[in-house]
Amino acid sequence: MKLSKLIIGMSLAMGLVASAAAQTTMKISISVAQNSHQGVGIDTFAKEVEKRTAGRYKVQTFYSGSLGAERESIEAVQLGTQELTMTSTGPIPNFVPETKILDVPFLFRDKAHARAVLDGPIGQELLATFEPKGFKALAWGENGIRHMTNSKRDVKAPEDLKGLKMRTMENPVHIAAYKGLGIVATPMAFTEVFTALQQGTVDGQENPLSVIMAAKFDQVQKHLTLTGHVYSPAIFLMNKAAFDKLSAADKTAFVESAREAAKANRARVDKDDANGVAELRSKGMTIIENVDKARFVAALAPVNAGFEKDFGKANLDRIRNVK
Repeated sequence: MKLSKLIIGMSLAMGLVASAAAQTTMKISISVAQNSHQGVGIDTFAKEVEKRTAGRYKVQTFYSGSLGAERESIEAVQLGTQELTMTSTGPIPNFVPETKILDVPFLFRDKAHARAVLDGPIGQELLATFEPKGFKALAWGENGIRHMTNSKRDVKAPEDLKGLKMRTMENPVHIAAYKGLGIVATPMAFTEVFTALQQGTVDGQENPLSVIMAAKFDQVQKHLTLTGHVYSPAIFLMNKAAFDKLSAADKTAFVESAREAAKANRARVDKDDANGVAELRSKGMTIIENVDKARFVAALAPVNAGFEKDFGKANLDRIRNVK
């Protein structure tokens, strides 16, 4: 009896050792804080992967650029020194030029339109363009609709932007558009922005409400204008070689985990958009809510003509016409 118990005990112990040894750990990172729309995204992703693979895969989560800024994280995933990242699409065109089209100002009517595009055929076609570049793009997430903040003055019309030194993402489409508005565009990694604003290296920046709140920009910026000038996607990226090594069932688990994480991420963006104005106003920001967007669109007419030439009017209209 004792011997059989001993054998059973040893078998269980060996089983536990084997299952522990079989667990694979991966890393995923974001450049913003854990208490944010992207934090919710990667926390949900990690939980879902562990659940859907019965604990065989564990995803460690890293926040606030602790593994590097967005561009560095994307490079690390491409090289395979890091398995996963969730990033805004700001630096993505430097790696996958086909995605540049998503950054055209005032291309999307609202979040619902953008989500319909990304979740439909156009979004799926764009996800496929990542593969030749060494990535498996698992799912589109969301950063949100971008607005402008600065420390100098209220911005009520495009003319008010002239001469403002604004941090922009390291993104060629954004830089061209902001120069067209008379902004002194200053490309900079997100991890450097708070200090640059604090020290007056730049006057302002532009980001969705979710990011403005998560980064505590209200501490270094007085004026916010709800320009809604660009929709900013986010994306869950995985090193393609690491993805290709997964079994068919685990590949499905990772993709479905990313889609579930994107839902949680978008829900947090919606919550932040609903509460953001009141919260930021309570922290002392002056907020211009009603903006004549037609004037901003008109100011960008020469730049947009260039975008139509670069991307093709038919391609832009295909996005604009999604219902």
